[in-house]
Amino acid sequence: MQPLDYAQFLVLSLGTGSSKAEKKYSAEKAAKWGVLGWLTTGGSTPLVDVFTQASADMVDIHVSTVFQALHSNNYLRIQDDTLSGNVASVDMSTKENMKNLVKVGEGLIKKPVSRVNLESGAFEPLNQGTNEEALKRLAKILSEEKKLREAKSQP
Repeated sequence: MQPLDYAQFLVLSLGTGSSKAEKKYSAEKAAKWGVLGWLTTGGSTPLVDVFTQASADMVDIHVSTVFQALHSNNYLRIQDDTLSGNVASVDMSTKENMKNLVKVGEGLIKKPVSRVNLESGAFEPLNQGTNEEALKRLAKILSEEKKLREAKSQP
């Protein structure tokens, strides 16, 4: 079996946003929770929050590690982990909140490309322009690949 040539992969990962930076729980309080406290505390679901955030972080760290090891810029993760209030809620679909989420997205596209630092786990800006510029670069690569494939499939 041939090993995969990851240099040919192009990965765009769009996050749904999170409130990771928001300090919802403290170790002191969590240490005193019983089973029910882990299921629901203060209007949120700590256990679900932990699993979903850990899952997203692990996938990002794994994929980021592969692409960093290959010295490849073909991985772009766009995620806002500074959400708070209603925009951080997964079930708040009011017109006002939808407008606020659009504003979050418009701001996020203008932010610098960031990648997880494999030693600290923190997102750090790279010197690769904005998310918008990186998306245009990926779109150009995809467009060129499509043209090549179409040219090869012509009889």
